[in-house]
Amino acid sequence: MTGQLHYKKLLLHLFIIAFGIVMLYPILWLISSSFKPQSLIFSDVSLWPAKVTLDNYTNGWAGFGGTKFSRFFMNSFIISIICVIGNVVTCSMAAYAFARLNFKLKKVWFAIMLITIMLPYHVTVVPQYILFRHLDWIDTILPLTVPKLLATDAFFIFLMVQFFRGLPKDLDESATIDGCGPVQIYTRIILPLAVPALITTVIFTFMWTWDDFFGPLLYLNTASKFTVPLALRLFVDSTGNSQWGSVFAMSVLSLIPSLIVFFLFQKYFVEGISTTGIKG
Repeated sequence: MTGQLHYKKLLLHLFIIAFGIVMLYPILWLISSSFKPQSLIFSDVSLWPAKVTLDNYTNGWAGFGGTKFSRFFMNSFIISIICVIGNVVTCSMAAYAFARLNFKLKKVWFAIMLITIMLPYHVTVVPQYILFRHLDWIDTILPLTVPKLLATDAFFIFLMVQFFRGLPKDLDESATIDGCGPVQIYTRIILPLAVPALITTVIFTFMWTWDDFFGPLLYLNTASKFTVPLALRLFVDSTGNSQWGSVFAMSVLSLIPSLIVFFLFQKYFVEGISTTGIKG
């Protein structure tokens, strides 16, 4: 019986490994192709390049139109960092209000906030674009960053509300007895205990902002202001003369920041997911 159980576990692990390899194959092919000459990218299907070259990285980093790819990385970093700071600060404040404070129509406002999560993003694109155009914000990073400073991501508010509700309210009462007001309770009690939820917000916000293509495509017109996803598109020529080697090389580099952020905060990310009620 024990031998049969070990046999089943072995088959299960072999299946998981095989499935993992299949899922990782596109990434491995991407990395491999980034080191292949342009002429061998689609003719050589092997994951091990028959000929290794770094020209794709040097040519891709050189950019185009006098703008180096480092500029696109900097644009993405600036937008992502502002969005991360905005979501962490404003969404945590809104979540604290919904979870711990009492005010009129609290349940109504919370229900309206939840409805916005179910509202498709594309429904609000046109009115938002009209608003930002009247504010003369088109071709700037303001439409991509300012909304994050106003707690517009209801998903993160809901995530942190769930976490805050799990914290003992005795802490608030003890702090109130010691003379702390709502602001001091928020900064000295709630935030230090909510690190897992905050880190989860940081990771999701950074990854979603870093990988966002539609937003920058809609609001940015000048090439020097483009983010990494938009810059990658410029390597692809509709006439057929595409620089696929440079696309793959810069795509590999664009994966590094998200991987670093995820692996640095992986411990807090798992804890945050498991303690906010968002479970599979």
